[in-house]
Amino acid sequence: MTRSATHIHAAGYSLNLVGLLGFLIVVAWAMVAITAPWITPYPIGEIVDFDYFGPISDKFWLGTDYLGRDILSRILMGARYTVGISLVAVTLSCSLGVTLGMTAAVVGGWLDTILSRLLDALNSIPSKLFGLVVVAGVGSSIPVLILTLGVIYTPGAFRFARALAVNINTMDFVTVARARGEGTFFLIRSEVLPNIIGPVLADLGLRFVFTVLLLSGLSFLGLGVQPPDADWGALVRENIGGLPFGAPAVIFPSVAIASLTIGVNLLIDNLPQKIRDRSN
Repeated sequence: MTRSATHIHAAGYSLNLVGLLGFLIVVAWAMVAITAPWITPYPIGEIVDFDYFGPISDKFWLGTDYLGRDILSRILMGARYTVGISLVAVTLSCSLGVTLGMTAAVVGGWLDTILSRLLDALNSIPSKLFGLVVVAGVGSSIPVLILTLGVIYTPGAFRFARALAVNINTMDFVTVARARGEGTFFLIRSEVLPNIIGPVLADLGLRFVFTVLLLSGLSFLGLGVQPPDADWGALVRENIGGLPFGAPAVIFPSVAIASLTIGVNLLIDNLPQKIRDRSN
């Protein structure tokens, strides 16, 4: 098969068909999250079927849940919470972690030592245990979930960005910029960040997958999005009793989680080399 048949070229970037498939899956779920209130066939809390764990039918495309609510509507609206909370949390963690990592690498000295030790200590706490303790102690709400998930993944983003920035910091063009008298902010913004932004974006996508899975795990344990709202993990928990019957209400939320995480992984693994190695 020729290269043109297996790669899509646009704006100087080459994306193979597997990466394109991942991109389409991610875009599809993003569009669902944005348009969910307008495309759900039924109100998410309304009991529309007297048969609990109802089968797939013309009226209910994905069946009904343990109370007789339309599962398609709940999955579509659940995408809004799963994608939205995870995206905000991973943006928060990567923004904070990358900023601190670049600052530590450029400034060095005692600041680098203190930040590295503090965040290494935080990183040593198991993520699920930390999330369970915080959410159980403070209470579950969307702001608490976002902050908790953001804090959990900040140390990893810090270590990744610092490792990249330390290498860039030794380059000749950074030395020349220092010799010109440029300050720390200029070095970070104009010299370091443009040269690590590609790998950082790829790392952000990977951490998004971890965040989705952790959020779903917390929701499955009852500490995530609270009723009557529900993300995909909460939908699995609510309908786990239907698993012996092969109920669509427990199968399709699991498929939704898997499709999103697999789609993001396919996209990351097949990003153009130009993006993964260095932004131009």
